[in-house]
This record gives sequence, structure tokens and C-alpha cells, in this order.
Amino acid sequence: MKRKPIAIPADPTDPEDRDVTTEGLKRGQRARLIRMTRTELGLTQTEFAQRFQVPVGTLRDWEQARVMAPDFAIAYIKVIAQHPDMVAKAVA
Repeated sequence: MKRKPIAIPADPTDPEDRDVTTEGLKRGQRARLIRMTRTELGLTQTEFAQRFQVPVGTLRDWEQARVMAPDFAIAYIKVIAQHPDMVAKAVA
């Protein structure tokens, strides 16, 4: 079994802490970007999903880092952050 690279090692003094892989760190950073974009727009997950045509279950999975948002989704989120009204109008 191939070992995944560790980005942040677990704290040896904390029995509940775990290593963070580079993939896990990337997934978490993407989740934070999505969540912050949505909250800065003042939208709930349901409102954001409806406004920008993203399935709400997919949005939840991305925000909770259960699934890593793909590159195209991150690009879409970055455009939404800069031009939310334009994107909402384009997908309506």
C-alpha cells in the first residue's frame, strides 16, 4: 500500500490528533475557500446552490471536505467571488 505524503504531522502529545496528508490539506483549503466565498456573499448553502446552479449536496460535500472540489469548481468559485451578480445572471 502506497503511503501518502504527510503535510502536517500529528502532535505526539495529543492522542486524538492525526497526520494531515498533502491531499487532505488541499481538500481543506478548497473547502475553506468555498465556504468563505458563500458566507461573504451572505448566502446559505441552499441559496448559493440555487443561485449558482450547484447541487446543494455537492456544495455540502465540498464545504465539509468530504470530497475535494475539482479544479474547474475552484475556478468557478473564484469567478463567483469577484463577479457574483454577473455569474448569477449568466446561469439564470
